[in-house]
Amino acid sequence: MDIENEYGEVGALGDAEYAEFMELAEEEGFDLDQVAGDLAAAGHGPLPVLAVVGRPNVGKSTLVNRIIGRREAVVEDKPGVTRDRVTYEATWNGRRFKIVDTGGWEQDVLGIDASVAAQAEYAIAAADAVVFVVDSTVGATDTDEAVVKLLRKAGKPVVLAANKVDGLSGEADAALLWNLGLGEPHPVSSLHGRGTGDLLDAILEALPEAPAQTFGDVVGGPRRIALIGRPNVGKSSLLNKVAGEERVVVNEIAGTTRDPVDELIQLGGVTWKFIDTAGIRRKVHLQEGADYYASLRTAAALEKAEVAVILIDGNETISVQDLRIITMAVEAGRAVVIAYNKWDQLDEERRYYLEREIEQDLVQVQWAPRVNVSALTGRHMEKLVPAIETALAGWETRVPTGRLNAFLGEIVASHPHPVRGGKQPRILFGTQAGTKPPRFVLFASGFLEAGYRRFIERRLREEFGFEGTPIQVSVRVREKRGRKK
Repeated sequence: MDIENEYGEVGALGDAEYAEFMELAEEEGFDLDQVAGDLAAAGHGPLPVLAVVGRPNVGKSTLVNRIIGRREAVVEDKPGVTRDRVTYEATWNGRRFKIVDTGGWEQDVLGIDASVAAQAEYAIAAADAVVFVVDSTVGATDTDEAVVKLLRKAGKPVVLAANKVDGLSGEADAALLWNLGLGEPHPVSSLHGRGTGDLLDAILEALPEAPAQTFGDVVGGPRRIALIGRPNVGKSSLLNKVAGEERVVVNEIAGTTRDPVDELIQLGGVTWKFIDTAGIRRKVHLQEGADYYASLRTAAALEKAEVAVILIDGNETISVQDLRIITMAVEAGRAVVIAYNKWDQLDEERRYYLEREIEQDLVQVQWAPRVNVSALTGRHMEKLVPAIETALAGWETRVPTGRLNAFLGEIVASHPHPVRGGKQPRILFGTQAGTKPPRFVLFASGFLEAGYRRFIERRLREEFGFEGTPIQVSVRVREKRGRKK
């Protein structure tokens, strides 16, 4: 069946778009099974999900990096680096699927380790199939046996990966894992790539059919929001609150999150992609291991985002670290919303001093929308979406060239540039070179001082808004050409 002719124009559908399309099809009275089949045949639909589980430090994240073909998941040679369940997209032999990296599962643990184990169990419940990774050099442990019981209870197809088999001698150790009762152990070396092709073939047999691989970037999709801030300001708590579930591990230990965690969330009738990131510490170059790589991933997540929601702990004095994070978002050219968290814990005296700190320290980002929230109780969470929408609107604003030059003419007439060295530079012409963020190029008869450029930017904001977005103003000097005699 020609799906375009039958249902109208159908663009590339991700999970959220697929669900929305199916809702519309139901409202129109279509046979949903038929529609789902037509969409699958046309290469649309939700991708099957593969969860990678096992006890700590068996090489799950290294295997995930090997399968997706890039070093995305944070890896370090010690247990407990991965904590949340983190989703990536993978392709093998023209078939696409989602792969979920999880933290190490352990039995009878408390605190943060219990939260990590719970996230792994959520991943198993939501997956279509599971890869169970076992360290073949150690053999099956009591914890591995407990994972087997968990997998049998879940009833999902399981592919057993015997990891750390670096040569023929290790294959004998892998064969011993038949005793787990999960079928054939697939000997692999996630570090060197040995045997991963055969493992992926087995994975495709366990997964349901997926849409065929499509090439090129998909235009559109949910707007991308990065939650950034220093460690322990409540980024993961905020994501869990807006998601309505315990999506990421939350603990009083600073720096709980290592990998950026993407989550599609419905808010205000719109689907958004929220990205929870690792806390940005004061001196990245002094960090070690997982924390260093987590900071790099956070910077990369900020580059991919459209809006940065910067969380600041209202209980604490605005720090140099907070200012550095704000500068990082502005220099990346992202739309910005500043959220003051733990607002419900502030007494009147602290609120008074916080207002003074904002006036004094954040004068350079007065244009950023502000929300006072509590990630713990959900207070004022409904104000977050309007603030994000306002910032996005400013980020995408374009000023017509005619209107811009009429505005610049008024400025030159009423507030000319100061005379310097007997010369008075004038703005001859201006144009908006781009959006996301708005970028302006001014052609002038001479160099415009930084103070005057800031004045121009301030007046641009007064005239055209640009709430929630940085503005870039550059100047090109055009020398006057004398007449030839």
